[in-house]
Amino acid sequence: MPVIGKGTSVENVPSNEALASIFVDAIEVGYRHFDTASVYGTEETIGVAIAKAIDEVFITSKPWNTDAHCDLIVPALKTTLKTFQNTSKPAENMEEKRIPEVILNSGKKMPLIGLGTASIPLPPHETFTSILIDAFEVGYRHFDTASMYGSEEPLGKAVEKALELGIVKSRDEVFITSKLWPSDAHPDLVLPALKTSLQKLGLEYVDLYLIHFPVRMKPEAKGPYDILKENVIPSFDMKGVWEAMEECCRLGLAKSIGVSNFGIKKLNQLLENATIPPAVNQVEMNLSWQQAKLREFCKQKGIHVSAWSPLGAYKSDYGTNAVMESPILKEIACARQKTIAQIALRWIYEEGASAIVRSFNKERMKENLELFDWELSEEESQKFRHIPQLRMFSGINFVSENGPYKSLEEFWDGDP
Repeated sequence: MPVIGKGTSVENVPSNEALASIFVDAIEVGYRHFDTASVYGTEETIGVAIAKAIDEVFITSKPWNTDAHCDLIVPALKTTLKTFQNTSKPAENMEEKRIPEVILNSGKKMPLIGLGTASIPLPPHETFTSILIDAFEVGYRHFDTASMYGSEEPLGKAVEKALELGIVKSRDEVFITSKLWPSDAHPDLVLPALKTSLQKLGLEYVDLYLIHFPVRMKPEAKGPYDILKENVIPSFDMKGVWEAMEECCRLGLAKSIGVSNFGIKKLNQLLENATIPPAVNQVEMNLSWQQAKLREFCKQKGIHVSAWSPLGAYKSDYGTNAVMESPILKEIACARQKTIAQIALRWIYEEGASAIVRSFNKERMKENLELFDWELSEEESQKFRHIPQLRMFSGINFVSENGPYKSLEEFWDGDP
């Protein structure tokens, strides 16, 4: 028996979920002995914590005074054990809530909802790792990062911790997407850039590696604030960069490869020379920028469309309120007793795309996964066609007289 135990008796018991989270924290910092009792009302939450964490714990419980009779001791203990058993079956519960997957043209499976890790500013690494552990706990298995985000290292730590805690059983259960930033968009720099990302992630491979933008920037342009006209390099060797991406795939360092923010013309250009076609095109897609023409093209070519900012990057500096404050979505959400986010994400799912959501709040993380046991009606879907369409991310800073794109029409392939 561990000589230090964690007591669980409190006067005002928090919600089961909050208390279970506290107990998981205790397991993470090293506690393996927990002291409870039937009268404390904490047995169920300890069971939940065990299910979320590990099974190498030592549990003490006690019969309450009302059960202090020789005929009642065994039934009381059986009730306590049943409480633990009913909450300590993570594998079965997880299977019920498993996120649907799409089979990419590479033959690999990708969960249709992923958690984005871009944030300005980024939380401290230790805090962010804890947030990502929360995401693992509620069911996320697909995580989207990039060298530019600065989130690869805390994400790698979270994957390591999730495996250590038994939240996931193996690396194969996790799908990690990362991206090549424009300052590394040169044939000679692609492989070193991916190796650097893998080092930060602490992984042997990523499941999906994307060209972040169809542009090359100066080596010193390392972050989002460096997206400036003067940092754009006049040429972008798409053929050479894609050949280097294919080499990453052949070496097993990326299980699938793809692009981000590519229009139809650029995809056609890439496909003319590609030995391995892009598995994914990750683009801005939401109910206020529905991308119907691009999605149809990608469908014909077997390229899966993944939506970044599926809620319009609401309340961020660069975001729009066109989705989350849409009167049409509000009306439907109210009638269906769903959140606006759930309506918006369900539409993306029904359109055959995947969504990269970004919330660091555990309750909203859960809500954003509650999409798969209900459907939108045809009448509701028809209403979405009346939502005004406007691209949120203009890409204007990639347009330059000295760069490869002289106008937004050129950058977005005629769909600005």
